[in-house]
Amino acid sequence: MNEMSAPDRNPVNLTEIREAEEDVGSNPSDNPTMGDIINRRFSRRGFLGGSLAVAAIGSTVSPLALMIADEARAEGMSAFSFDEVEAGVDETHHVAEGYDADVLLRWGDKVFADSPDFDPMNQTPESQMRQFGYNNDYIGFVPLDDVGDHGLLLVNHEYTNAELMFPGFAAVVTETVEKDGVATEVTKVKTGEFTRDIVDIEMAAHGGTVIEIRKQDGKWTPVLDGGMNRRLHLGTEMMISGPAAGHDRLRTTADPSGTRVFGTLNNCAGGVTPWGTWLMAEENFHGYFIGELPEGHAEVANYQRYGVPRGWYNWGAHHDRFDISRTPNEPNRFGWVVEVDPMDPNSVPRKRTALGRTKHEGAESVVNKDGRVVFYCGDDERFDYVYKFVTAASYNPDDRAANMDLLDDGTLYVARFNEDGTLDWLPLTHGEGPLTGENGFASQADVVIEARRAGDLLGATKMDRPEDVQPNAMTGKVYCMLTNNTRRKEGDENAANPRANNAFGHIIEINETDGDFTSTKSTWEILLKCGDPSVAEVGATFSSATSKDGWFGMPDNCAIDADGRLWVSTDGNSAKKTGRADGLWAVDTEGEARATSKLFFRVPVGAEMCGPLFDPKGETVFLAVQHPGDEGLATFEQPATRWPDFSQDMPVRPSVVTVTKQGGGKIGMG
Repeated sequence: MNEMSAPDRNPVNLTEIREAEEDVGSNPSDNPTMGDIINRRFSRRGFLGGSLAVAAIGSTVSPLALMIADEARAEGMSAFSFDEVEAGVDETHHVAEGYDADVLLRWGDKVFADSPDFDPMNQTPESQMRQFGYNNDYIGFVPLDDVGDHGLLLVNHEYTNAELMFPGFAAVVTETVEKDGVATEVTKVKTGEFTRDIVDIEMAAHGGTVIEIRKQDGKWTPVLDGGMNRRLHLGTEMMISGPAAGHDRLRTTADPSGTRVFGTLNNCAGGVTPWGTWLMAEENFHGYFIGELPEGHAEVANYQRYGVPRGWYNWGAHHDRFDISRTPNEPNRFGWVVEVDPMDPNSVPRKRTALGRTKHEGAESVVNKDGRVVFYCGDDERFDYVYKFVTAASYNPDDRAANMDLLDDGTLYVARFNEDGTLDWLPLTHGEGPLTGENGFASQADVVIEARRAGDLLGATKMDRPEDVQPNAMTGKVYCMLTNNTRRKEGDENAANPRANNAFGHIIEINETDGDFTSTKSTWEILLKCGDPSVAEVGATFSSATSKDGWFGMPDNCAIDADGRLWVSTDGNSAKKTGRADGLWAVDTEGEARATSKLFFRVPVGAEMCGPLFDPKGETVFLAVQHPGDEGLATFEQPATRWPDFSQDMPVRPSVVTVTKQGGGKIGMG
């Protein structure tokens, strides 16, 4: 692993290294940040008088929310009804009273009837290719019946924690680190040699799983002999389609056509299309490459903009494709949205380049009133952008085959948030504005390959690490999770984003004009600034009805349930940072309860809360518990917890959990 460049930090494990890297940001443009925009917007309204905390609260929410903050509200005003979980951190998960949380799938579980049993002491690449992968993230569901009790579960496997996966591979060591002439002893986790076997197991543990599941007697179980069960990994053949397909910048010695690639990696969030295909969003692809480009190589500036290479993994020592000195074009073949047909286990997935190449957090969609389909994506890095893609053709609900290439033709937009509360969706279209040959864009292929630089030139707004972006088809609103930005410097404080070293993030609510998701002019406001509202300096804006257990920091993924309600999951809460674990929160967005949050589920120590996904009836929520036990000096032998098995012969295991109401009924309703 290469040493990360985040100052003032001494990461002690691989997750902290990744977080430190995400904290750097690689946007060199002088486009205004979201903080700059919000500052100008609200300072003109005269909201900056008084203390910083008062100004922050007074200027980040709508007049309705201000009224709410001044008046305690009755519990019955909320759209949610459940007894809140107590915030905290311990070795297991917790769910609201009256609900069951059952582990459905764990790392290493069988995906096929003839899959080998999980043997953590004797792992092989061949076994892992037929077992449930590591670090489950996005969860999708495609029904196979009209009731919704039988379907295909679609699960991304984002990345691997070798120190927690392999026996004897990592150890806790104390090293002396010198900085600014001062020597400090740092105790951290040190990994061993990444052999070819370990690398190949990691590669097999990436990708995704399609597995049939069925609900019987109120409980979900895998169907291991399901005919559509499938494991995707770094050996799965995929096609490249859209404007960049076949371009010289995607051609390699192994693939001179520039249209074939093996595998997908770092699949974070994703989406399910209206026609029932699965979108896997490739996020932090830069971390998988090592080596150096030759001086003067045409891709030097492009790769700098994406942070390539970062060497989180040593795959390039065993596979030339991940060493850019040997295969310089390979990074251009990652960073896309991958479309998979889960109904056909023999289908070839396609990387849909029309949606642009970024560090995609997800790709959630909505059918617009004119029939076109709109996809929203966040580029998960400090100071990067929010995007949407509008298909050129309309969705045909009566002809699935007619929809299978909708994602190859459409318009990609990037967001510019204006200080008057409006939002411009700027088209990333070759030949328009600065996206011309004079600026290095010879075709639309160049635009999508360098979508970030195209956004720079268009003047897109630099955001505080945009993650999930979720449209609500019922309201015409879109919710953007902004996880944090600890690179906001002192002196950059402003009314709605006032925090230097912003550790807690916020949520933006976009209102697409007249409920038209294809609109190029919209409005926006802050739904929530996150963090502990009892600490005035934090400037959090949860309503006063939010309890001491209900606030959260670092919003990451979100979901809209069958009743149009917002649920938010988090990444980054911990005993060290907030004194509480990550989890799933119910967040009111309408009426007098707006900005009220309640804790529904919390994960075990060290874990991140991913997913979430509600079944079509709203009676099950599927949750992905990622990297449990990864807190502090955690190794295979000594994880922070042994969840979910709590057995000394089993390591800690990322898992998918199903939550159902005891006695049946909708989640979050009385």
